[in-house]
Amino acid sequence: MTTLRVVVDQVLAPVPGGIGRYTVELTRSLIANAPRGCDVEGVVAAHPQAEYDRLTDLIPGLSGLAKAPLGRRELSLAWQAGLAGLPGRGMVHSTSLLAPLFRHDRALEPATQTVATIHDTVPWTHPHTLTPRGVRWHKAMARRAHRFADAVVVPTHAVADELSERFDFGDRLRVIGGAVSRDLTVPADANAVADELGLPEAYALSIGTLEPRKGIEPLIQAMGHPDAPDIPLLIVGPAGWGDVSIADIVARENLPEDRVRSLGFVSDQQLAVLLQRATVFVFPSLAEGFGLPVVEALSLGTPTIISDTPALVEVAADAAAVVARDDPEHYPERLAQAMYQIVNDVELSTRLGVVGIDRSHAFSWSDSADKVWQLHADL
Repeated sequence: MTTLRVVVDQVLAPVPGGIGRYTVELTRSLIANAPRGCDVEGVVAAHPQAEYDRLTDLIPGLSGLAKAPLGRRELSLAWQAGLAGLPGRGMVHSTSLLAPLFRHDRALEPATQTVATIHDTVPWTHPHTLTPRGVRWHKAMARRAHRFADAVVVPTHAVADELSERFDFGDRLRVIGGAVSRDLTVPADANAVADELGLPEAYALSIGTLEPRKGIEPLIQAMGHPDAPDIPLLIVGPAGWGDVSIADIVARENLPEDRVRSLGFVSDQQLAVLLQRATVFVFPSLAEGFGLPVVEALSLGTPTIISDTPALVEVAADAAAVVARDDPEHYPERLAQAMYQIVNDVELSTRLGVVGIDRSHAFSWSDSADKVWQLHADL
């Protein structure tokens, strides 16, 4: 039996974020699409048994868990310094830069290979939107990947181009994107879910961890602009870092309390209802590597607005309205005007919804898993 060892610890991170969702979906599909004679083992840091149980519930079908003796923070620092590896050898695929990157000779050990994933170039292009420690860690791990990784996966050609300006990975760089979760389905009792969430008849929706680079502040500022449509903004996502407080921004902008609502974390079925019924979905991120929520919104026919971040433009193609970020002072105004146009132009809204559904079909977790298996076969 040939085993692909997938580093899945991001799923158990305090704030899993988009990478956590990516990890769950890709690993599920790696298991489902495993070639004959191959299986998938999870690699995790040290956690309580309840967390291991939660992980195997989320990702059924793992052949086992390789449990590091160190906690997540300690393991990330050890791998950054090159001080700890994995028990045994073999094929390792990490869904992030949290990877055991060490010197090895594939000519002598052809079955030993390590692939890491770099989701964006934010530590270089927008370091102010991350913690200083996070910037240092990501840059250090990228340097280790450049030295020791047999291949590096990125989610878009935009990230590949940006990364190539900083590291010469050559033909080790592979573009493998994400897709819509199979759990994102509208339930039969959608009306009951909508009532439970207290959804208004019309609303704008945004999704993302509450952190500086997600553009939540300019989006809330947009809701106070005279050009903004007369509908509330609903925001889905867990607290992140950087003291991004929706309530504080709303108060600072002197907006009515019911103008912006924070829903925090929601289930996949609740998210599906929120997306399907939204009048417009807005993803104003200042820096992004792929943008899973954009594909999710497109898949449900929701008219979508994105920033002109290159990766988002690549993913959405012509299926979303694009707002330029080059003038931060006027970015909220541009967001307000884009929302107003979509809310009040039925023809535009309908066209974006139809084109969005078609565009979402370009992305498939099954295809992504097949590309990962092929990558390791090529190595």
